[in-house]
Amino acid sequence: MLAPHPFGTEITVQQLLALFSDKSQWEDRYRQLIQLAKQLPPLPEELKQQQLELKGCENRVWLGHQLNEDGTLHFYGDSEGRIVKGILAILLTQIEGKTPQQVIEIELMALFDQLGIHQQLSTSRSQGLDSLVSAIRQTAESCL
Repeated sequence: MLAPHPFGTEITVQQLLALFSDKSQWEDRYRQLIQLAKQLPPLPEELKQQQLELKGCENRVWLGHQLNEDGTLHFYGDSEGRIVKGILAILLTQIEGKTPQQVIEIELMALFDQLGIHQQLSTSRSQGLDSLVSAIRQTAESCL
């Protein structure tokens, strides 16, 4: 497996909901995003290829994938920005190990609303989130 990470396997959506449930202030959610970013292993330099770099993000972001033999997807990525990397970790938690059809059916933005993050993002970070979600959907569609 290329670039393994704990999101979607060791760290689940339910655990994210629990982590953020007692964070009423944006600063606390911000710190939690940074903690998630620290848990996402850095992407090896050889995987930071130009074709994996997403456009439309405030920070440099790489998103790659592989289709596993069992028909599920493994996504991996990295970002130079801590908040964006935390956002990526939340997305990876939702999509890791899912089939392309399951990924398409997930309302990826809903979790960000539940965690109280989406409404707090700056315009540029919100656009970056949109770019990540779009890239994930396009990848899943291309794997069908």
